[in-house]
Amino acid sequence: MTTDNRSTLFSSLTIATPDGTGLTLRNRTILSPMCQYAVDKMDGVATDWHLQHYGAIAAGGFGMLTIESTGVNPVGRISPRDLGMYNDEQEAAHRHLVSFIHSQGAAAAVQLNHAGGRASGKPWLPGFHGGSAPIEDGGWQTVGMTNQSIAKGYRPTTKLDKAGIEQIVSDFATAARRADAAGYDAIQLHGAHGYLLHQSLSPLTNTRTDEYGGSEENRFRLTYEVADAVREAWPDSKPLGIRISATDWVEGGLDIDITSRLMRELVKNHGVNWVDVSSGGLVNTPLQPSGPGFHAILGAQMKDALAGTDAVVSVVGGISSPEQAETMLRTQQVDAVSIGRAAMRNPHWPAMAAARLGVPRENIPAAPQYWRTEW
Repeated sequence: MTTDNRSTLFSSLTIATPDGTGLTLRNRTILSPMCQYAVDKMDGVATDWHLQHYGAIAAGGFGMLTIESTGVNPVGRISPRDLGMYNDEQEAAHRHLVSFIHSQGAAAAVQLNHAGGRASGKPWLPGFHGGSAPIEDGGWQTVGMTNQSIAKGYRPTTKLDKAGIEQIVSDFATAARRADAAGYDAIQLHGAHGYLLHQSLSPLTNTRTDEYGGSEENRFRLTYEVADAVREAWPDSKPLGIRISATDWVEGGLDIDITSRLMRELVKNHGVNWVDVSSGGLVNTPLQPSGPGFHAILGAQMKDALAGTDAVVSVVGGISSPEQAETMLRTQQVDAVSIGRAAMRNPHWPAMAAARLGVPRENIPAAPQYWRTEW
């Protein structure tokens, strides 16, 4: 089904679910999760900032909004000013966000995350160049796969033992139940950009010698356990997604072949229905590309790797032109596009894109007061 036969970007998209019902999006534009660092009291509770930010984007016509990295427990937040999903007050604030997003015709997903050794960051502070927030500024002792510092400026983590890993898996499941109670339509697990699941997957940072480290199978174990726990707690009528760093851009790290094997297994046997492709974030490297649509080739490779499954593949990274997004979809490189910074600059990016692509005014997916015939 298409909204307009001149545009694949503005055709509907159904993400499969285990019960066969699926989640249908009004178009193939997905808001990429982007941290706002806007929690006022460092308590993980969404504020008026989040309501106006996501509200404007929902009114702008996106098919689905992915709410920013949301910690599954207090020490799993990227920063003290990040959202959480581990108490009743946070859940109620999320419910308010979701209600408004739905009122504008968009679906709502939430990105659940544990930042591991990159938790307790200080990105909102003046002159930030990376590193841990001081304890006196709301920071905390982080936990991770090893005792090492995950990056320059971050304090060394406390190595998780078996009980600690099991508790984090349980925290993901509890957060999924709260996300369902808040009304979210989909969950995206954060397996990218140097956070805990990525730390466990990459041989660059996972030097454990127990059942969670060493071999590829062991390094995948935590991600499998989290996906299984969330899928069990999450309704079969709702999709489960994951954002993945498809490559570390460093020899000896993750590459597209490794992550393709992981995604095939997650899709076939662990209940994942949606794969959002990104890259890097674990170590600094001059090999990390940039520019318009710089992850498109990785998205296309992942889509090829998942051929024959019902998984939806989206891609993020430097997508700002409607024509660029349309071409990526028409050539079947990916199934959907995740729009990040372009949405920050223009919350009504889908409405603008639809007008540029010739979608009839009555089909432009935005609040009517924002419709225009020229942009």
